[in-house]
Amino acid sequence: MNLSRFRLFDPRSGWPRLALLLTLLAGAAPAQAATLDGGQLSVLWAVPFVGILLSIAIWPLVGPHFWHHHFGKVAAGWALAFLLPFALVFGPGMAAAGLVHALLAEYLPFILLLTALFTVSGGIYIRGNLHGSPLLNTGLLLVGGVLASFMGTTGASMLLIRPLVRANDNRRHNAHVVIFFIFIVSNIGGSLTPLGDPPLFLGFLKGVSFFWTVSHIFPDTLFLAATLLVMFFALDSYLYRREGVLRQDPTPDDERFGFDGAINFILLGCVVALVLMSGVWKPGITFNVYGTDVGLPGLVRDVGMVVVTFISLAITPRSVHESNQFGWAPMQEVAKLFAGIFLTIIPVIAMLQAGVNGPFGAVVRAVTNADGTPNPAMYFWATGMLSGFLDNAPTYLVFFNTAGGDAATLMGPLANTLAAISAGSVFMGALTYIGNAPNLMVKAIAEDRGVKMPSFFGYMAWSFGILMPLFVVVTWLFFR
Repeated sequence: MNLSRFRLFDPRSGWPRLALLLTLLAGAAPAQAATLDGGQLSVLWAVPFVGILLSIAIWPLVGPHFWHHHFGKVAAGWALAFLLPFALVFGPGMAAAGLVHALLAEYLPFILLLTALFTVSGGIYIRGNLHGSPLLNTGLLLVGGVLASFMGTTGASMLLIRPLVRANDNRRHNAHVVIFFIFIVSNIGGSLTPLGDPPLFLGFLKGVSFFWTVSHIFPDTLFLAATLLVMFFALDSYLYRREGVLRQDPTPDDERFGFDGAINFILLGCVVALVLMSGVWKPGITFNVYGTDVGLPGLVRDVGMVVVTFISLAITPRSVHESNQFGWAPMQEVAKLFAGIFLTIIPVIAMLQAGVNGPFGAVVRAVTNADGTPNPAMYFWATGMLSGFLDNAPTYLVFFNTAGGDAATLMGPLANTLAAISAGSVFMGALTYIGNAPNLMVKAIAEDRGVKMPSFFGYMAWSFGILMPLFVVVTWLFFR
């Protein structure tokens, strides 16, 4: 195994210097620091977070060459634009505490899970040249949507995006295929179990039962998925007919349909087992690191993800990776950009958690009825819209706690509110490329294989134009 292939952070980017600074910052800080009070923060602390989002949205459009070579430096710059002033104003202890919490409680579990799923699914090659007819494409989207709730939106996306792109590599119009793939497989399909999407897994860790979600938002998911599949089939059929005689398929035919690297399915099962274990095993052993409690189950899970990743790299034949055109570029982009996002989002989440007394108090008041009861429709839209632009996992937690934070109550008398929070965080992650990590990974893989994907705002034109009317109907049907 060539371990040099396993490199997520290019030493030429700004991240090694940032890592050194953060190490020094942590070393200079006391082991305990006060909790950040979001109610005392100015909205100006959200500027670095808004800056990194705008950079992701605009820079690839106006300066694609610069962005391709320097996106890591840009993300590191925005992270420093938050951390350095924050350390000066609140002290290195507070800065280190926030950094460690973001790193250990959020970013590392997030990126290690994505890396394991990315590596394992990239070690499975679906052999045989499929031809991208409307019926076949619709079938692949349906299969991916079903798989997403059982192997995660990341696992299903990484498994199927390559054969889907390969099946449509002889078509002039194929970006819409990837866009609907992001809608259905990378987001909406993962709404039925805690294994499907990170927000639901966080709810599972908070006490929501494993099968609660499927029993409460299955009709919502079925409506959205079925409607989108019908819309896709109609659009793809129109474009397929309009193209007329197809260009020669650049992928040679291979009648032997099957799987190469199928042993990775066992490793995929290990990933699922590790995630499930971390939610049901409660040994009561925790380690406090700069004010962040790291539980033994989470630690075992994360170490297990690293082990699974290296085992997959070791046992997967090089020919499988070559057939899949497997490379680390998509994972590097996600790792670097989301590192910046997880750091700069610290004050934003704190301000949201401050509730009605915080800078974003208007958002909290908007989800509450005049009599003090939660408004499910507003929870659906507030959780969803913020999930489309923030990371949907912490957004889920914010509104889970805003609604009371007691799993038993939320699964009982406030079941419709919890359903609205769950559906909003998962469904509306499809609104932007950064709403859910697989979105960005699918985009990067598709572009790497020649698909001309729309820009950040171009994608939003598709997502808002197609999904927003459907979300209005979902509100009327399920959350009135």
